Amino acid sequence: MSRVYNFSAGPAAIPDPVLARIKDDIPDWNGTGMSVMEVSHRSKEFVEAAAKAEQDLRDLLAIPDNYSVLFPQGGATLQFSMVPLNLSTEGQTVDYVLSGSWSKKAISEASKYCNVNVAADSSDQNFTYIPEESSWNRSKGAAYLHYCSNETIAGVEFPFIPDSGGAPLVSDMSSTLLSRPIDVSRFGVIYAGAQKNIGPAGITLVIVRKDLIGGARSWTPSLLDYSVYDKSDSMSNTPPVFTWYVAGLVFEYLKGLGGLVAVAKINERKAQKLYSAIDESSFYSNPVRKDCRSWMNVPFILQNPDLDAKFLSEALAAGFANLKGHRSVGGMRASIYNAMPEAGIDALISFMREFERVNG
Repeated sequence: MSRVYNFSAGPAAIPDPVLARIKDDIPDWNGTGMSVMEVSHRSKEFVEAAAKAEQDLRDLLAIPDNYSVLFPQGGATLQFSMVPLNLSTEGQTVDYVLSGSWSKKAISEASKYCNVNVAADSSDQNFTYIPEESSWNRSKGAAYLHYCSNETIAGVEFPFIPDSGGAPLVSDMSSTLLSRPIDVSRFGVIYAGAQKNIGPAGITLVIVRKDLIGGARSWTPSLLDYSVYDKSDSMSNTPPVFTWYVAGLVFEYLKGLGGLVAVAKINERKAQKLYSAIDESSFYSNPVRKDCRSWMNVPFILQNPDLDAKFLSEALAAGFANLKGHRSVGGMRASIYNAMPEAGIDALISFMREFERVNG
């Protein structure tokens, strides 16, 4: 079978040039006579590859020297626990913005360890907008302010970086990290699961300001303590070497495209094309307020939901995979991360227009 256009929300597509490099490296990586999956994480070759991956990431995001880059396991979901355990004390208040399913899960987990104040909540409109910042109810003396920059399921994205009021700003950027430049210096912690714009699932990126490391509660398990990863270069136990290696290849690939400024232009253009096609149609619609629409996850609903199954079946036959929307939203969802080529967007739009012509 030829390659399909994979619109999965995650695990998501990996750039074709990266896949080709992996294929070449599998039998003999770096002249070791082994695949990267077989080498020791303590070997000279892998330690050098890990260091290069970190430096390439620092170059892409212009990460300041007073930030550490950690590569723990457990995905973004484990960070729902690690953040409060490392940045707050028992009984302390923390501020969270409730903007969708993932921030809801983060709030639930943080509630086990501290007092959570929901500073803003968009559940009243099924998470289709971001509340105006002037309406937020922040806590005085909060340990940190947490928000999810892009809610993958609802396809809603923050159009601004919140003002944390002096508290460390923490963001789950699983769907947006590496899709555009960001000002890392405005954040205390940024974290992201790998399986969107970074590589295969199995590793997490955590960018944390160094002064926030070392404050974990005394009973915190060692593998939930940021300082353990910081002191060991994220190798206190055996890391997922293959995922780390692929992440490094992706970072190198993005630098080769011209860095995140160039990547952002492509991503914005892809999103605008797809949203324009949806908005121009009376057959499809997008439920998200226009100023909060995600560049990465584009949900759309057919006017007649009885046609959903037919749309998905014909789309798959035409080479468009994983377009089914999340059950809480319904309809369709096209996740168009970095690895989705612009040609995939053009082809999808052509298919959508033809489906509308025949079925509208």
